[in-house]
Amino acid sequence: MKKIFGFIAQLFLRPSVRIGLGVLVTGGFIAGALAWQGFNTAMDLTNKEEFCLNCHTMHDNLLPELQKTVHWSNRSGVRATCPDCHVPHNFTDKLARKMQASREVLAQFTGQIGTREKFKEHRIVLAQREWARFAANGSRECRSCHDYKDMDFNKMRPTSQVAMRNAAARDQSCMDCHKGIAHQLPDMKGARNPAFDTLVSSASGQSVSGGKDYFTVLPQDMFTDAGLKNKIGKLEVATKVKVLEVKGDAQLVELALWRKNKGYGRVWYSQFGLNITNAVFSKEVAQDKALVQVLAAKEDPVTGLEWQQVQAKVWIKKGGLIDSVEPIWTVARASYTQSCSVCHRQPQESHFDANAWPGLFGGMVGFTSMDTDTAQVVLKYLQSNSSDFSKTPHGADAADTSLQTARP
Repeated sequence: MKKIFGFIAQLFLRPSVRIGLGVLVTGGFIAGALAWQGFNTAMDLTNKEEFCLNCHTMHDNLLPELQKTVHWSNRSGVRATCPDCHVPHNFTDKLARKMQASREVLAQFTGQIGTREKFKEHRIVLAQREWARFAANGSRECRSCHDYKDMDFNKMRPTSQVAMRNAAARDQSCMDCHKGIAHQLPDMKGARNPAFDTLVSSASGQSVSGGKDYFTVLPQDMFTDAGLKNKIGKLEVATKVKVLEVKGDAQLVELALWRKNKGYGRVWYSQFGLNITNAVFSKEVAQDKALVQVLAAKEDPVTGLEWQQVQAKVWIKKGGLIDSVEPIWTVARASYTQSCSVCHRQPQESHFDANAWPGLFGGMVGFTSMDTDTAQVVLKYLQSNSSDFSKTPHGADAADTSLQTARP
């Protein structure tokens, strides 16, 4: 046995003594060719839809969604498979994507996405990775089938023509507008705009003094007690409050807002006659005279409804206020500009009045990837900078005036 090990050691340490150079080169070439062929075979096997669907997470969650779309069944009979969209077609990027995919494989083996509930919980993370990849490569996989230069814009619907011609002129990534084209969109509540982290950090370090005005950086609960046990409603983002007292981890704040004298009067607004929501109370306390003080009342000449100027003192958790609304508007302005100019030129903030913006924005936000907090602050920003507050003549920008809506 000792002689055998010695022979093998000599074979590798001094190969030229035992084997000719030509044999070594030939053997190395054959070994390399076999290794390369094996590697390509493995790549091909893992690049088939059957391989993707072997994973029950993909088969049970994503396949049923894909089967309901035009990418699965259509009049032309051309079907996109998993690798067509999710695996780059050139070798270098394909190899890199295969290495990145090890994260999803590991998540499957460890059970991180092993059930429907866990998959839905982590779906936003998986989706954002793919959206980022498509954004970085200009949706290269999509455009292997859908290239701008091959499109006949005249055969599109008139509304589609405008968007697609503008997208082609900018050489825009398909995924900017077509998220959810083959699979359901994730629950955006699981997302978080990183810009809010700066606001939250500023609020946590904000020095608060009694008698001064501040603004909420995120929606937060309202309570009747300093122990924050009896919840009575919620304050919306960018709501102006006056701090009266700080007690432990709680702050007593005063609200001075408006509400419609209709029903329970649960929703409180920042301005008379304008539907800019600042607080929502539970119906049990909305009419509680011990909590709510009515300061004045007047009729809205447009709707004929009576509006009440109201005041209340509520407790909120400490650490959610800043002394200026401008940092909040900076986040909102950037989100509005970046998200709403993807498909078309967004209207100026002052192009519509405060009561028109909720309906218009609600119809647009579904085409963006805004999370709930971002969508709320953008809407509040648009309403607070609408034509009701602007010195610029209403509709003075170049936006489509056919969208102009009068205040109801």
